[in-house]
Amino acid sequence: MTFQGNALDDAIGRTRDKWGWFVALGVLLLIFGGIAFGNLFIATVASVYVVGLMMLIAGVIEILHAFGVKTWGRFIYWLASGLLYAIAGFFAFDNPLLASAVLTLLLAIALVASGVLRAWVAYHHRPEQGWGWLLAAAIITILLGLIIAMGWPVNSLWVLGMFLAVDLIFQGWSFITIGLALKR
Repeated sequence: MTFQGNALDDAIGRTRDKWGWFVALGVLLLIFGGIAFGNLFIATVASVYVVGLMMLIAGVIEILHAFGVKTWGRFIYWLASGLLYAIAGFFAFDNPLLASAVLTLLLAIALVASGVLRAWVAYHHRPEQGWGWLLAAAIITILLGLIIAMGWPVNSLWVLGMFLAVDLIFQGWSFITIGLALKR
């Protein structure tokens, strides 16, 4: 137990020396978040390109994996899956506006489904303390999904960019907070 405590203290000590890097990264993320907020359309296209790139990489990996599989059935499955990923990634690069519309609709559906699941979990945890907070989060998530769905496809030009901008800003503040805490 003491060894783990010493290792943790040592790791925190080494990290503490790098507090400035955390703050610098946080400031950089805040700047990028502000730039993304300044042009949500470009931020949306950038996020579609990132998703497209990840899909292309995943597709290539699955195709390569298919050649390592021993049976024809599994080979066909992995090859088809990899090809679908790669084709979807290609289309994201080829037509980022259509891809942003599809991703925005999927986001709305996922938010509503997630909210319904949270509401179900909250309902089943009614006797426990704090279940109301889970229900409130569920309602907010469902409403956010419905708002996005009602504005679709027009809002697909900016919704993904706004999510990216908000995420960058929260990450930036988190890194700044961690850096300043490490300094103390």
